[in-house]
Amino acid sequence: MGKLKKILNYLWRGWLIILAFVLTISFGLPVYLLSYNKKNYKYAYKFIRLWCYGVFYGMGLRYELINLTNKKIDKNRQYVVISNHTSIMDIMLPCILFPDHPLCYVGKKELEKIPIFGTIYKRICVMVDRSSPKSRADVYRRCAEKMEEGNSIVLFPEGGVPDDTSIVLDEFKDGAFTLSSKHNSPIAVFTIVGLKEIFPFNNSQGHPGKVKIYFNDILEPVVSTKDLKLSAFETIKKTLTEFS
Repeated sequence: MGKLKKILNYLWRGWLIILAFVLTISFGLPVYLLSYNKKNYKYAYKFIRLWCYGVFYGMGLRYELINLTNKKIDKNRQYVVISNHTSIMDIMLPCILFPDHPLCYVGKKELEKIPIFGTIYKRICVMVDRSSPKSRADVYRRCAEKMEEGNSIVLFPEGGVPDDTSIVLDEFKDGAFTLSSKHNSPIAVFTIVGLKEIFPFNNSQGHPGKVKIYFNDILEPVVSTKDLKLSAFETIKKTLTEFS
């Protein structure tokens, strides 16, 4: 029974490759063409959202959004969007949740090497080479340019997924909070629960299912970067502890 489950899981993961390839071919061209002109990115973003919907729902995943705050997202403001990071499927959720805010991700430079996808990826993301201090330092300038173009920024403040799966929430990097303070942009805080088990990085595990997303808070950059980071970390850690 365990062997059969693993085989089915590998087939399910294989379907992800096929699905992502078909969707990238289908929506990649309009994204590529529209992203030539920065003013048209808001139109390219519509196709990016369709791609995210297709991948997320096409893998048999669903989500439930639970609002833990009385605050609401203002479609006329730009945000720095953060959440915990436990799965490649985390990446789809901000695009699904933010229909009125063209999003720009801060992502790993290595992903630009993926055929077809990489060409589009480097057009719509701020890429960072984590091994290069110069590249990491330049992220703030490039994110500022993206925000001036009308985009909100998505950052996973853990900086990656820890190899030790027992870690509930890894230490936060400063990037998101420095960016928020420098550009006076509020931080939209979300906690994703369940995706670590439903779609882990271990290719032999996982299953279709429903993810819970908790909208925790909107933090205004009226305090120090250190206090912002601590507040966001404690908020997400508490939510994971209570609802995981």
